[in-house]
Amino acid sequence: MSFFAAATAFPEIPTLTQLLKDHPLLEKWSHFILFWEDIFFSLLVAILLSIIFYLGAKKREMIPTGFQNFLELVVESVRKIIGGILGDDADKHLPFLGTVFIYIFFMNIFGLIPFMKSPSSSVSISIGMGLVIFSYVQYLNFKHMGFLGYLHHLCGSPKDLLGWMLTPLMLPIELITQISRPVTLALRLTGNMMGEHVLVSLSALFAILIFSVDQLPFGLPIQLPAMLFGLVTSL
Repeated sequence: MSFFAAATAFPEIPTLTQLLKDHPLLEKWSHFILFWEDIFFSLLVAILLSIIFYLGAKKREMIPTGFQNFLELVVESVRKIIGGILGDDADKHLPFLGTVFIYIFFMNIFGLIPFMKSPSSSVSISIGMGLVIFSYVQYLNFKHMGFLGYLHHLCGSPKDLLGWMLTPLMLPIELITQISRPVTLALRLTGNMMGEHVLVSLSALFAILIFSVDQLPFGLPIQLPAMLFGLVTSL
């Protein structure tokens, strides 16, 4: 049994869409709601983030305070992370990469909210984002290197006879690397989030099962350590 099939075999805490599908008024739409569940939560996260940053930037002041100060701290932290990798080109790519970073982080932690789901635990959402990043990278490669320059790069940037002789070996390897990278990263992200979701769900259900009315009048929140661990893996 594959990892994804094994993970989905575990009982999970119901999400908002799973609860809505059982409503009598939405019975006809139950299949539609579940089919588009991941898209629904990914759009919900995007809308919430848009509202948050819109409100934070609505009244911009030279000396930031309160919520604006917090958002600027977030942006500056992301800028330092990207700057440590890209150097002087960080500001050029900050809007795109910063948005992706914050969006993925909030999608990851969204599943820790009761009745919500982490959209990044869906392989289709993760691969979709991976394809966007892949397209952006290829666009930049063609823009800065040109077609022949990028092809030369894919061949291993040969400079002598030995380098050109290795081109038939280097080119397929580099092509496979470029194509497989977004897929492997998407599968890793999906696996991490799915494992976290299963761990939190099993912890919560175990608490309810063991410490039920027969033992205590309430369940113990033993899923809290798993949720704290989830915050770390989400980041």
